[in-house]
Amino acid sequence: MASRTFLCFNHGKFLLPFTTTKFIPASRRPIKSLSFSSLSCSLNTPQPTVEPKFQMGSTPNVVKILEERGLLESITNENLRLVCSDQTAGPLKVYCGFDPTAESLHLGNLLGLIVLSWFQRCGHRAVALIGGATGRIGDPSGKSQERPELDLESLEKNIAGIMEIVNKILSKNANLGSEQNSNFVILNNYDWWKEVRLLDFLKQVGRYARVGSMMSKESVKKRLESEQGMSYTEFTYQLLQGYDFLYLFKNEGVNVQIGGSDQWGNITAGTELIRKILQAEGAYGLTFPLLLKSDGTKFGKSEDGAIWLSPSMLSPYKFYQYFFSVPDADVVRFLKILTFLNMEEINELESAMKKPGYVPNTAQRKLAEEITRFVHGEDGLTEALKATEALRPGSETKLDWETIEGIAEDVPSCSLPYTEVLNLSIVDLSVSSGLFESKSAARRLLKQGGIYLNNNRVDNESKRIEAEDIVDGKVLLLSAGKKNKVVVRIS
Repeated sequence: MASRTFLCFNHGKFLLPFTTTKFIPASRRPIKSLSFSSLSCSLNTPQPTVEPKFQMGSTPNVVKILEERGLLESITNENLRLVCSDQTAGPLKVYCGFDPTAESLHLGNLLGLIVLSWFQRCGHRAVALIGGATGRIGDPSGKSQERPELDLESLEKNIAGIMEIVNKILSKNANLGSEQNSNFVILNNYDWWKEVRLLDFLKQVGRYARVGSMMSKESVKKRLESEQGMSYTEFTYQLLQGYDFLYLFKNEGVNVQIGGSDQWGNITAGTELIRKILQAEGAYGLTFPLLLKSDGTKFGKSEDGAIWLSPSMLSPYKFYQYFFSVPDADVVRFLKILTFLNMEEINELESAMKKPGYVPNTAQRKLAEEITRFVHGEDGLTEALKATEALRPGSETKLDWETIEGIAEDVPSCSLPYTEVLNLSIVDLSVSSGLFESKSAARRLLKQGGIYLNNNRVDNESKRIEAEDIVDGKVLLLSAGKKNKVVVRIS
């Protein structure tokens, strides 16, 4: 899912054919709990927020903040720095687009939401665009082959899931800034694309797009050089995204587009259209770097696949554990990029890591807590912390059925009959549950003190399962070391 972000403020009016902006009417909104009106968002429930460290009466230069935290890759014009400090221009509008190619956003999309949140925290307004139209095409940027086509039912389901995530995250910042309860809104680009006729588009937009320039974009060149090639549909994607920028520039005051560094070609396509069609200056582009580890590999993938932001696709517990396992070489940089901790606190953590007496993983724990709270809220963080403590081998926390079931989707599990489990040796259960491939491997680790039953170390090879071992009469938790676990459901 490509992320595209824009900033906006008031400017002169321009003439442009096609329909005016249509906000998503209540009858078409897939999320009933969202309440939108015009270009503001009214929240039903106030969300707890962490106040920024600056005075909201001033307008901090958000570009400077992004640069300081490693969230700035490049900008199309240095004048953007001046625009962000202009006290007379009023609040900016920050626009980020998400194509609904899956039911949930993932860690790669999180940077766009973080940038949106920084603008909200600096007193500006956020606009999230769901690509109900562009999602039917698929952004070729960074892709080696064409995305599979989505049916309408899947598309609507994806749109609903993404809207829910965006609303949950951005509403945390709703009380920050100069205008409470009106600093974010969600739009769908299908609302204007559905009225566009092909011949009109070719005549009034396509004539200004130079094929040579479109083919020079990095995303296009890579695909043309590959065996897969590129379809005409994908080739036109940059023009569709460029027109989104032009449309919002004219109708909503959007004049700065922000996205990941792989979006540079699509961003400049928009600025070129604005300059040629509207004959207007003042359209800017800004990119932030992709999320990479210190070794240059992409951050955001686990052994099981993408790190999803939806709790239905990845539990808060496993989300927390992913960040808790970040290596020391990356943790400080990720604290700057992925959290809203002030730089002084981050620098103190970095200094502490180099001193004697530093408790290992203190910085990782802070990173995991902050980012889990941002994505899943306080309840999600509490759930993750409770599961982390309860499932730690040797933990004195008493396990219950609900806690074990809470991680059942994140670890291997099996179902065994009660009569088969009762009085079964711990070694035999370790093999029949799939925790070990052989009894000899199970015995070897048991002798080393590495096998746990419901977090209690098993010291005796002759240990057999008793009725009181079965948690709430429903489940067992077997562990081999700290990380390898299996849930045994009793049927």
